[in-house]
Amino acid sequence: MTPSQMALKLNRSVSELFRMILTLEARGYIAQAGDQQGFDLTNKLFALGSARSQVTTLLETALPIMNELTREIDQSCHLVVAAADHIVVIARVENPGLLGFSVRPGFRKNLVEAISGLTLFAFQPENTRNEWLARFRLSNDAGRLERFVSQADAVRALGFAQAGSDFVQGITDLSAPIMAGTICIAALTVPFVQRQELPRSMAESLNRVCISARRISESMIEKG
Repeated sequence: MTPSQMALKLNRSVSELFRMILTLEARGYIAQAGDQQGFDLTNKLFALGSARSQVTTLLETALPIMNELTREIDQSCHLVVAAADHIVVIARVENPGLLGFSVRPGFRKNLVEAISGLTLFAFQPENTRNEWLARFRLSNDAGRLERFVSQADAVRALGFAQAGSDFVQGITDLSAPIMAGTICIAALTVPFVQRQELPRSMAESLNRVCISARRISESMIEKG
């Protein structure tokens, strides 16, 4: 975004934002866009977030199991956490075969629009769900949230989420919760690509996703 666009979005004057923009750029949080027409976010905030002890432990625990999962089902997978009213991909493991689909780390999407978000919400305690819903109401209509909650209840009953991607045609998202007690701290998600000569069917792959998520959860408990 350009300074003028930022000012319009925030209902402030460019002069009010000028010093903040210079400070953010000097500290490495934003940088000139490639076309020199505005500013992009850098990876600094993502790197800072990833350095938190809980996130570091999660990544150290999850990545070996994610690598094993991709080899078993010949599909890519990624790890997702909640950030306010969005989901954020914090890690991915590419499909080891020749063909696949993956989502890059740092990818963000409205939580109520993502299968991973449905998983994250479904397996939260009731008080946390209510807090999240209060935030979601600021940017989503009542009908949409009602459908989202209904879907989340179904996901919780099943223990996993499975739905065709509304982002890419031909992809079915398979997602399972990574739990810390009664709290879902992350979602393990596979964007399943149906193709010839797969080592495991979609149903078998979903089962492996659920098993992998439980293994990560159990390992996280062991590590305290």
